[in-house]
Amino acid sequence: MPGTRKHYVVPIDEKAIGRRIRDLRKRQGMTQIELAAELGINQSAVSDYEKGEVRIHAAMLAGLARVLKSSADEILGLEKAKGNGHAPDRRFLRRIERLHQLSRRDQQAILGTIDAFLAKVS
Repeated sequence: MPGTRKHYVVPIDEKAIGRRIRDLRKRQGMTQIELAAELGINQSAVSDYEKGEVRIHAAMLAGLARVLKSSADEILGLEKAKGNGHAPDRRFLRRIERLHQLSRRDQQAILGTIDAFLAKVS
């Protein structure tokens, strides 16, 4: 009929959204507890989102995008995921920061070990 509009409903795959949230969280080097703290929710809520057991409301989607340095479209799967490896791994950076607490001699020993491993990759 003329003037009649069809409405299409795009199915939401909560489990796929949850997997993207988990992948983005891990790409940032965050634990569920750290993500929960940033969002002002508890860890079990993050777990529920990641398992796809809870539908994400708009305010939470915006918060996740901000904290995970992503976009709502990427989280929802409407946009391709950004390349992996560009964001620094926070766990790695925390370990590097702790190296400053070591003696100069211990720092040199660790750097020698790192150099040896990197030489294998080159």
